[in-house]
Amino acid sequence: MQLFYNPNIQKGDTLFTFDKEESKHIVKVLRKKEGDTIQLSNGNGSLFTGEITLASDKKCQIAIKEVQFFEAKKYKLHIAVAPTKMNDRYEWFLEKATEIGIDEITPIICDHSERKVFKTDRAEKIIQAAMKQSLQYYLPKIHEPIRFTDFLSQNHPQLKCIAHCEEQDRKAFKDVVVGNENILILIGPEGDFSTHEIDLALSKNFIPVTLGNTRLRTETAAVAACHTVALINE
Repeated sequence: MQLFYNPNIQKGDTLFTFDKEESKHIVKVLRKKEGDTIQLSNGNGSLFTGEITLASDKKCQIAIKEVQFFEAKKYKLHIAVAPTKMNDRYEWFLEKATEIGIDEITPIICDHSERKVFKTDRAEKIIQAAMKQSLQYYLPKIHEPIRFTDFLSQNHPQLKCIAHCEEQDRKAFKDVVVGNENILILIGPEGDFSTHEIDLALSKNFIPVTLGNTRLRTETAAVAACHTVALINE
């Protein structure tokens, strides 16, 4: 099965036309022709199955034959993680977290952040590709980057954790996570959160946690947190 993604297709549509770029990919690269079946998701839980009625590299059109809706997970995972110095490492995290199952990602700019600029347009494309590759029907939300202090000033009603490396009392993240419960976890930059940032998070009722006995890279820690939540919710 090969899954396509387009946010513009809606329940009730009977015809759908791909844009020029996607049409060229379908017809020229994948060599799809009229009569072939296409499966498409809008990233909101719907899977559309259609038949190609017009196969042109400038305009590929399908007639919708079936629509299926898949319920979302009973929990939502939000990871707020600092951009890494090497952008390809953050992109690896985005891909793997999407494959495993994540709902929201917020790049946070911290005191020790070496990368303070983050472009979400490329991140969107990586997440979309990972969603299609892993055959999922919900597209994770990538937020615009925000300063750590501004992020903490927002309302976060879910279970809240901060993973850091300082020698303080911390709980194992796997012992904090509860099945079918929304959760937010903060992951710091390569230099970890500053003491001020940790204290601020604790004052906002974030639970200090550890993700294991070894020191993890930022992107590894984020993927480990994502996988822990997924396993507990199996």
